[in-house]
Amino acid sequence: MALIKDYMPPSRENYEWVLYFFGYYFPLFSTMQWVTSWYGAGKTSADSRFNIPGKIAWLTMEAPGFCTLLYIMNTLPAETGLASLPLENKIMGSLFVIHYIYRALMCPFLNPSMAPIHPFVWLSALTFQLCNGTSIGCWLAGYGPTTRAEWQKEANYKAAGRMMLGIMIWALGLGANIWHDDELREIRRAAARNQKKQAAEADPSTGKGKSGGKGVEKVYMIPQNGFFTWILYPHYLCEWIEWAGFWMVGGLNCVPARNFLTNEIFAMLPRAVSGKKWYVDKFGKEKVGNRKAIIPGIL
Repeated sequence: MALIKDYMPPSRENYEWVLYFFGYYFPLFSTMQWVTSWYGAGKTSADSRFNIPGKIAWLTMEAPGFCTLLYIMNTLPAETGLASLPLENKIMGSLFVIHYIYRALMCPFLNPSMAPIHPFVWLSALTFQLCNGTSIGCWLAGYGPTTRAEWQKEANYKAAGRMMLGIMIWALGLGANIWHDDELREIRRAAARNQKKQAAEADPSTGKGKSGGKGVEKVYMIPQNGFFTWILYPHYLCEWIEWAGFWMVGGLNCVPARNFLTNEIFAMLPRAVSGKKWYVDKFGKEKVGNRKAIIPGIL
């Protein structure tokens, strides 16, 4: 009954239940990816009558996480009797929201096209976001540190230094993630420009050739710039770096941030390894070369 009665904003009991589920059961669920190459999104998306259009699916599965966090941070303090939250809590919440403004809201509009997403993948991602937004939101809104003194159990200069270093690592990871994402987007933008040029040359009066002016859908190449020189999934690695910085901001005892990073690794690592096999199958070992999947020189 408690799970239903006090879900939003969550009671401490419900917060601890979500924290436990997300910390222990979700990683186990993610390990299923090691035993199957199926993943109904992105490069490996397949035709299905149940598929959800890519941009709609992406927006609706990614946005609920930061919306949940914002709701909890704006309602839970009153439930627990807090007059206000420390600045540190607000900073961490802002870092989370900034990332998802880019990832959930901007990406669908920046991407020239997005492959359809299977409902199972959509539901898994939605569950991830709701659990993550709930656990981090609750920690920041009253079930974690609620005073500056709690944040500064270390000497003041050490706490401030750790937070500043964490924010810098977070910003570096986010910036690199956006840059490498844009390298992937440029492949389709270039293909669209080339298609438009060929169409205009085929029929200058209408600008339409054999394609009939249709947009570019599945166009894949091996990106060459940045960390793509050494690995095939640098955008995944950069997210790990970003959320490692986020965990550093919260400190080692910030269990929700640790769970977030752990779940990202458990979810993304098998996708990167199977993704490398996809690249080899499509382009051949010679073109893939010595690139690793996600960790330069190692894996």
